[in-house]
Amino acid sequence: MATITDATLDAIRSQAVAVTGAAGDYDALLDLVGNARFVLLGEATHGTHEFYAERARITRRLIEEKGFTAVAVEADWPDAYRVNRYVRGQGQDPDARTALSGFERFPAWMWRNTAVLEFVEWLHGHNASAGTGAGFYGLDLYSLYTSIHEVLGYLDRVDPAAAREARRRYACFDHYDRDSQQYGYAASFGMSESCEQGVMAALHDLQQRGFDYMQGDGIDAEDAYFCAQQNARLVKNAEEYYRTMFRGRVSSWNLRDSHMAETLDALARHLSRDGKPARIVVWEHNSHIGDARATEIGRMGEWNVGELARKAYGQDTCLIGFSTYEGRVTAASEWDGPAEHKHVRPGLAGSYEHLLHSTGLGDFYVPLRDPGPARDALMEGRLERAIGVLYLPRTERQSHYFMAQLPRQFDAVIHFDRTTAVVPLDPTSGWHSSEPPETYPQGL
Repeated sequence: MATITDATLDAIRSQAVAVTGAAGDYDALLDLVGNARFVLLGEATHGTHEFYAERARITRRLIEEKGFTAVAVEADWPDAYRVNRYVRGQGQDPDARTALSGFERFPAWMWRNTAVLEFVEWLHGHNASAGTGAGFYGLDLYSLYTSIHEVLGYLDRVDPAAAREARRRYACFDHYDRDSQQYGYAASFGMSESCEQGVMAALHDLQQRGFDYMQGDGIDAEDAYFCAQQNARLVKNAEEYYRTMFRGRVSSWNLRDSHMAETLDALARHLSRDGKPARIVVWEHNSHIGDARATEIGRMGEWNVGELARKAYGQDTCLIGFSTYEGRVTAASEWDGPAEHKHVRPGLAGSYEHLLHSTGLGDFYVPLRDPGPARDALMEGRLERAIGVLYLPRTERQSHYFMAQLPRQFDAVIHFDRTTAVVPLDPTSGWHSSEPPETYPQGL
């Protein structure tokens, strides 16, 4: 087990920058970002208020001071694109809460929470006052049926004959009652015909006719076509994802992160069409934006968005991780379960969380990209915690920890010692009643 020495703690303290809530908190971090076009901001859980709120603070400065024009998040394309229309002064939604109502699929609290609500309203107001169009986009691929609906709606408007053909191809999914996993199970085990050829053909046809569609679809024709093309690509990749998810974690994980990296690249090219390279902020879990090559997961064969972005864009990327030692979190106990207000147990001995807590600094960040005492001190491999939409404290070590080398994984890490739970916009009575305090570690 990795030990903690006074020299290690002193090395971290020597380069740590306090986060106090002051306007200049992230001055040094923005200097680290420099001219990078892609800033990937992580989170160690999917339900911590401080992670969402501080990502928003950093993102606001990147938009205002460095000209970033898009926020790309770990969310489905059609749900996020509804928010994009709102923040850019388009669509019919009167406010951010309504624009966020498209996030219905579990876990809705990831994007339907008070911190995101506040940021979306800010982005809407900023765009209106500054006359810019900083957008909000989704990178993920779970929305197979919603994306089919969006493709068909687009084709109904621009090419009814193509819409009829696309309906025939997508009808392959009609037998599964909008249950993507049921389709994946049946197709992967040969219990039914795969829809692979049909979704590939639908995407190909849309791409072949793109030039014509953009000539006759109004002032926003290029954006509308791009959105439809992304939905069609999502359908193709989601179909493959659900077929592979029963073959093992590595293949489905890699396909999902490859899709997110492809979507990020397509978005960057689309937003750079005026000749000025687009600059994009990404909000995803640490497990997606930290370089997988620095973790035991990477050694098992998994890659992720952070690794793929570094390979594709080199010094144009900046990967920033987040960490917490203890506190509260919004998470479920089982897939599709209700949001619960849970205790986060203190970081395990031998973990980065425990080490950062042991500095006694509270809330701070440490730059890790360039050689220095903190990078050297943190290079020794340690456990790192990852809480997703589920938090299972009774199997904490097995369910939520893996080995990593933090300085190879991130360009900087931001640590909040004690954190609070993100507040859902639609909290259940169970969330309000909270989880009873545990008698740690016995739970008696």
